[in-house]
Amino acid sequence: MSVKPLNPLDISWLMVESRETPMHVGGLIPFTLPDDAPTDFLRQLLADFRACTDVAPPWNHRLRKPGLKGLRPVWEEEQHIDLEHHVRLSALPQPGGERELGQLIARLHSQPLDLSRPPWECEFIEGLEGHRFALYIKMHHSLIDGISGMKLLVRSMSHDAESSRRLPPFFAVGFPARMRREAPSPTAAQVISGLVDAARGQLSTLPDIVRAFSSMIGSTRNAAEALKIPYDTPVSIINGRIKQPRRFATQQFSIARLRTLAESANATLNDVVLAICGAALRRFLDELGELPEQSLTAGIPVSVRPKDDEGAGNAITFIISTLGTNIADPRARLDAIRNSTRRAKEHVLGLPRKAMMQYTMLLMAPYTLSLLTGMGGRTRPMFNVTISNVPGPERALYFRGARLEAAFPVSLVTHGQALNITCQSYAGTLAFGFTGCRDTLPHMQRIATYTGEALAELEVAFAAPAPTAKRHAKAPPAKPPTASKVPTAKKTRLRKPAARKNKSE
Repeated sequence: MSVKPLNPLDISWLMVESRETPMHVGGLIPFTLPDDAPTDFLRQLLADFRACTDVAPPWNHRLRKPGLKGLRPVWEEEQHIDLEHHVRLSALPQPGGERELGQLIARLHSQPLDLSRPPWECEFIEGLEGHRFALYIKMHHSLIDGISGMKLLVRSMSHDAESSRRLPPFFAVGFPARMRREAPSPTAAQVISGLVDAARGQLSTLPDIVRAFSSMIGSTRNAAEALKIPYDTPVSIINGRIKQPRRFATQQFSIARLRTLAESANATLNDVVLAICGAALRRFLDELGELPEQSLTAGIPVSVRPKDDEGAGNAITFIISTLGTNIADPRARLDAIRNSTRRAKEHVLGLPRKAMMQYTMLLMAPYTLSLLTGMGGRTRPMFNVTISNVPGPERALYFRGARLEAAFPVSLVTHGQALNITCQSYAGTLAFGFTGCRDTLPHMQRIATYTGEALAELEVAFAAPAPTAKRHAKAPPAKPPTASKVPTAKKTRLRKPAARKNKSE
């Protein structure tokens, strides 16, 4: 039986797993049914999935914890997989709207995975309005990251609606064998030799890591330095202890619209994303009477995976940027973010690739330790919120004749990080998934709503022209946010926002 050892970053996701902080990530992917779909289309699809007998890596990988034969956990192939456990069916009361869908996803995402089985689940969701259905897929973060997950999704679908009718289930499509990096179970001598080689490699990168941390420390002595450093953050309500129940909300924008604004502001698309998130958080926290005087910071995962590497583990590092939540003017806020991200990229990308993993582990060590010791959410956070942007396919995808509408990421939150914002590009749109702790963030769907209003405010500030048909594809309108259940306001400090039409409210 072939095995695949976990890298240190993947192991860290397992170490901090708890019932309150399950370390799985997921995706909500709605589809439009084909015009000729029979009434039992989804039931047939479910039966077909459960009848599959060929499960490809990494979907057949099961965790084997360390024992006498090894010094660290490994993935091993599971020969007999109970697909009735992994593939399930849920239904919304028809016609199921965005609000009801968000409530269901929040409930499903709150439940931990069974780590004695291959750590993934798939939920078919029927009853959506508008001739639609959806899949919700979740997998443990130690098994897969966002980049490799997107690659698997693309490989399991087709750009042609007709040819997609013959495609197998997504878990029957894995990475090419040459990319799986699997090996026979190592002997004790091989394990020791591997540890020695790893130690030598780490020592060779030590000077680069020392220079990186020295530069980071040096920036604290310069008030004009734009480089944001870990743990130099305000303490806010989104950085305390969390509980198991989750909230989930969505938003969606045309990439053409975002790029037009970025060009007008001489910024990147990611800078614009950070700016609208910063503006939304500023307004949300201000309405709660919880806006810190110091700006919130964002931790931004950056993929360091080579383009030809289709492995399923994690290959990321972090940069840290201001969100400008202490700046009222939208132009000045975007300028501050642009300078901050530029300086952060210069700092991290100056490291050689082989030093990235060690740098990331050292950077995250205090945070990981706080989670292991129960201090997470009781100390100053590494940064206030994680904001990710995962690139996806530029052309529309189909599966069994159904058109994929969007890919909304559903991410993880932890003690000290009660909110996660992840974006996913697809076919000319950028889909936002807002995942949060239910008890920490009342009315969380307002953050999603406020990003849309923040984008419009920036367009006015920079006088960004609307994208023309000659330069860009037609931009679909921003979709209203999906939200989990909205409770009655209980906090007296919550000031009623300006009246607006929003069915999620």
